[in-house]
Amino acid sequence: MSDSGEEQGKKFELLCGVSIAVIAAILSISDLGAGKYGDDELVAHNEKNNAYLWYQSKGIKETLVEGQRDTLQALMTANSITPEQQPAIQQLLKKLDGKITRYGREKNEILKGSAGVGKEHWSQEVNGQLGQVTGASEWEAKAAALGDAGDRFDYAALFLQLSLVLGAISLVTQNPKPRMAFFALMVILSVVGTVYSVLAFRAALAI
Repeated sequence: MSDSGEEQGKKFELLCGVSIAVIAAILSISDLGAGKYGDDELVAHNEKNNAYLWYQSKGIKETLVEGQRDTLQALMTANSITPEQQPAIQQLLKKLDGKITRYGREKNEILKGSAGVGKEHWSQEVNGQLGQVTGASEWEAKAAALGDAGDRFDYAALFLQLSLVLGAISLVTQNPKPRMAFFALMVILSVVGTVYSVLAFRAALAI
């Protein structure tokens, strides 16, 4: 090999080595983001499930109270309640209707979240404060958005890893044309992977 060819080979190796190092750094950052937001997605799924369980528990309580009200109304309709007892039963029915209304509002807030129902409809306390409920539907939307971001992180990792493989091949290839072809493919795939990584971070940070 001539001195000129050897010098060009060293320059190429330096360029390729630096490019591989940069791509590896981008891949590491992308992997960190994927890990963090992957954990956030698991938390969102758990919170969504907890919110739906909370919603169902309120629904069960509401159904029990409705059963009590309906039974008393049936007794009133059948004249099974003495006239002396009717005022007390009417008061109890009013109280039960109030509970049913409250459970309905609480269920709505648990489902949609405090922000979704508006301040005038806040009825469920969290740690002694109103307006702190993150709804099941909100957690579901967050989990779905984080899942989309996770998919983009996966694509980013795939393209960046493939670009590293192509970079390694270009380093060990002696023939100039194939070497440059592998290098060009490495650059293209690394750009695609970087774009996916940036899009994933943007999607995750926007949540």
